Amino acid sequence: GASASALERAAIKAGVVTDADALSPLGLYRKRHEAGVDSLCIVPEDEGRMHFALEAAFGEGVECRGEGNARLSGDKLVLNFARSACLVVATYEGDRIAMPGAMDVECSRLCSSRGSLEGVTFPRVSRDPAVARDARGRTGDRLCS
Repeated sequence: GASASALERAAIKAGVVTDADALSPLGLYRKRHEAGVDSLCIVPEDEGRMHFALEAAFGEGVECRGEGNARLSGDKLVLNFARSACLVVATYEGDRIAMPGAMDVECSRLCSSRGSLEGVTFPRVSRDPAVARDARGRTGDRLCS
């Protein structure tokens, strides 16, 4: 109804809610740190679907990586990893994506020993899907190919 849209407009004006474009999680998220680089790219696929790929580094030879389909549900980003029973409900804050503090044991298979995606955050560096598509992983290959 009218009241909902008025409320929505007030929230947008107050900066609480951004417009649909700003809500889109498409783009590149990346953080450099002493153990390496954590990267997460989200690119559009056909029929309005989204594809994601991520890589997180934890020092010498310890890393997590995976890819699959992403779906936005309110302020949550549902990451459904391909070829895995791992399903992650991450928090989407517009300028960053935060992994939950506890994950299913299936998700640990995406990581080498001692690696874990639990609590990893990915700050946004670009909203451009082309930048996300072009992002390279640790080994130099395209992350979101």
